[in-house]
Formats: sequence, C-alpha cells, structure tokens
Amino acid sequence: MNNVGSLVSVDVIALRYNAELRRVELATKPRTTEPYLGVPALPGVLLREGERLAAAAHRAVISKVGFDVSALGQLTVFDQPNRDPRGYSLSVAMWAVGDGDADWYGFDDVPKLAFDHNVMLFECRPLLVDMLWRDLEFTRALTGAEFPVSAAVAITHTLSGIAPDRGNLNRRLASLRGLAVSSKRMVLGRGRPGTVWEWEHPAA
Repeated sequence: MNNVGSLVSVDVIALRYNAELRRVELATKPRTTEPYLGVPALPGVLLREGERLAAAAHRAVISKVGFDVSALGQLTVFDQPNRDPRGYSLSVAMWAVGDGDADWYGFDDVPKLAFDHNVMLFECRPLLVDMLWRDLEFTRALTGAEFPVSAAVAITHTLSGIAPDRGNLNRRLASLRGLAVSSKRMVLGRGRPGTVWEWEHPAA
C-alpha cells in the first residue's frame, strides 16, 4: 500500500565532496508544495505504510533533488512538537552521499531552510564529523575510490569547521582498514608530488 503514515517523515542530508571548490556540500531544493512553498529544504518525504527508512531516503533524494545515492544511513530522530505546521510529526534524519543537479551549499553557507532543517544540520553535523574516518561506508562514499591528502584535509576541515593537524590525519589514514598509499602521485603546487590514497576494491 502507498498510504501515507501518521506524519513520520524521512529527511536526508545528501552530501558530496566538491573537488573544484575543495569542500563538502549538501543538497537542497525549493519546496514545490505547501507548507513552505518555494522555501529551500533538505530532500524529504513522508514515510509510507510498510516502507523501510532506506527506501524512503532513496525516494526522497530521487524525487526531490533528482539523483540517486551511492550510500546512506541513519543519524537521529527529531520530535519537537511544533516542527511541522501540518501537525505533530517525527522526522528521521538520514545521511546520503551522491551527486547531481541540486542547489549545493557548504555547511557554513546554508540559507534559511523549511521546517526545522537548519536545526537538523546543526545537530547532525557533529554526528557526521564523528563518522568521518570511522564509518568506512560513509568515508569511502565521500572520498571516492582514490583521493589526494589535500582532499582528506579539505573534507575534514569543511565538514568539521576545524583545520586538522596533518600529521594526526596521516596517521589516521594509515590506520584505516582497506586504505593504502597508491603508487600514483598527484602534482601539487610548484611541481611537488603529493601522496594519493586508494581504497581496496570491496570483496565480490
């Protein structure tokens, strides 16, 4: 059945790493229905009867910002009584990684969003920071199959808001299961070769 459940929503913080701008970005799109018609929002949907959270998150990203995701997971639940003008609702906040034609913002540049989505970002950002370099599914999806050290620095800095210590970051990278220094090198400024890290291919 496709009946809408009793106002349980799934809202997705859909992320990508923008290598050109060297920052982690999140996707929004203006809402096309009331409430908050025309106001930018995170992609979200009301949970259908019998629908799994992951399926709803996929549906939210595909239907609201027009692209699929390479990985996703659950973050936390928001239950403030006045968070939705349509009535009392719960929102399950999810993370996803993907890329496509959306309105992309850095965490520190996000405009005023619909519902309590700015609160969601504020409260979920530390959770995402804690996942980086710990949750390998999340980290691999964000970095891609291979990445230079400069990307690791930029991802850490723009997601956390704090510039990482490079020595500590390199030690963290070296400790990760399935991650190794590649034989490739990337030319940085002034012709200096930079280290490239690559993930092992997942087991078939």
